[in-house]
Amino acid sequence: MKARITITLKAGVLDPQGKAIEGALDALDFSGINKVRQGKIIDIDIDAAGETEATSALTEMCEKLLANTVIENYAIDIRD
Repeated sequence: MKARITITLKAGVLDPQGKAIEGALDALDFSGINKVRQGKIIDIDIDAAGETEATSALTEMCEKLLANTVIENYAIDIRD
């Protein structure tokens, strides 16, 4: 079973990489770009009996390692 985890900074958390990307896009003459936020995507192949078991395991992985839940949100997408 394939899964994609998308991790983003929570609203209100400063995003210096997003600001750097925004500045670089402006320097390259891309106009109309505002409030760039960056994140990360993790693709995982997981052996699980079903979607519920996979989601439970992936949630535990996010809570313990993959995401800093103090400042980051995560979303799990099972792609069977």
